[in-house]
This record gives sequence, structure tokens and C-alpha cells, in this order.
Amino acid sequence: MKIAVIGYGAIGRFVIEHLHADPSIEICAVFSVPRPVSCPAPLVDSIEALLSTKPELVVECAGHQALRDSGEAVIRSGTDLLVASVGALADPALEQALRRATAGGGRLLIPGGALGGIEALSAAREAGLDSVEYSGRKAPAAWRGTPAENMIALASVTSAETFLETDARTTALQFPQNANVVAALALAGLGFEKTKVRLIVDPAADGNTHSFVARGAFGEISTTIRSTTLPSNPKTSMLAPFSLIQAIKKRAGLILV
Repeated sequence: MKIAVIGYGAIGRFVIEHLHADPSIEICAVFSVPRPVSCPAPLVDSIEALLSTKPELVVECAGHQALRDSGEAVIRSGTDLLVASVGALADPALEQALRRATAGGGRLLIPGGALGGIEALSAAREAGLDSVEYSGRKAPAAWRGTPAENMIALASVTSAETFLETDARTTALQFPQNANVVAALALAGLGFEKTKVRLIVDPAADGNTHSFVARGAFGEISTTIRSTTLPSNPKTSMLAPFSLIQAIKKRAGLILV
């Protein structure tokens, strides 16, 4: 299967390095701004050049703005787009634009990311879903460079503290580097406004912990995952790029579960 990748940052590099040696998957193009000095796959200078290589799947690993800039063109070309920056879909205009673009034949594919239980939540929505509540717990370093710095004195935190309680749309838009799992949860369940979110800073955390509880006519789902972070980016759970890798391998027919 031929795939192309947008972005060669922490996630894109991780995905490419793990797939490059797989003989059943060909990485036919990589587009990244700024252009990397070196890359194990062919580099191109535009989305048009990337699409000209005729990938069967494009994988976005470049952040919210990159999805805004290129997502619609990829899907309208008839090519499926697997997105890492799920949180960008909290922007209603972007979500609707990408949905309309699917008329061109391409599909928008959303991985579970660092959060488990997404498929069970989707099934619960069909059966009858009343509430979804999410909690994200990370160490102070994972919240640096985000709006959390204006909400709580990260350097002074000595025990776990909640610094934000709101809905999934607000969270995903304010914390684009941290809240992609929140957006995936909202899209699988009750939507952005009805999904409740609590963000926690915990100096004792040795990874990123994602938990959610869903209740409804189907019963109750409760799941918690503690994931180690990428060495190159403490904001990103290691399961996030592996979720993309699994989705790619499923598409290639290598995984049937």
C-alpha cells in the first residue's frame, strides 16, 4: 500500500521510522514545513506534489493548521485522510468543510489516539448514551507552552490539581497540542458540547493518563489508560503515533482485529 505523510515532527518521524522497514507499505511522499534536512522517504514541496504520487492513504501528522491548509484538498482528490490532529475538528467550519469534501470520494479517518474504548463508545451511542466525562492527567512539563500556564502556577504545584473543567470543544480549541483524544471522544460519543472534560496537572505523574466514564441505556463504560510519552515531546502519549500505525496496518490488511 502506498501512503504519503504530511509532517515530519515528533509524530510524523515516529510513524515513518516504524513503517519504513515494512515491505508491504511504501511511503511514497513526505511534505513538511520546514523541510527536514534528511528523511528516509521521498520529500516533496507541496500538497499537489504529494498527491501526484497517487497515495492510497495520506496521514496528517503536522498539527491543526496543516489540517486546515491541506485536509480539504486531500479528501476532494478522492484520497482517504487519516488525521492525528483530531482536535482541529472542534472548529465547526473545518469539520463541515471536510465532511463536504468527502463528496469527492475521499474519507476522513479518525484514530482512537492515546485513548482506549473508542469503538465501545461508538457502540454505546447507538444503544443509548446519556453522558460522557473525561479526565486528562499530565505532569507539569506536559502542560508547559499551553494556556495552562495562565490558569495555574505549574512550577508551584505540589499535588494533583484540576485547572480546567469545561466541554470538549473549548478544550480542543484551547489545547491543540494536548486534547486530540478529547476530540476523538466527542466525535465517537455525544458531540463536543455534551462531552465534559477535566484537566489535571500532577507533579507525581510519570506519563499521560486518560480516563473516561460513559453512561446510558446500554450500561456504563469506564476506562483508564496511562501512557508513557514520546521522548521528543512530553505532550504526546506514545500510544498516539502507534494508533496511527495500527490504523495504517489495518488499511493495508496486515491487522484484522
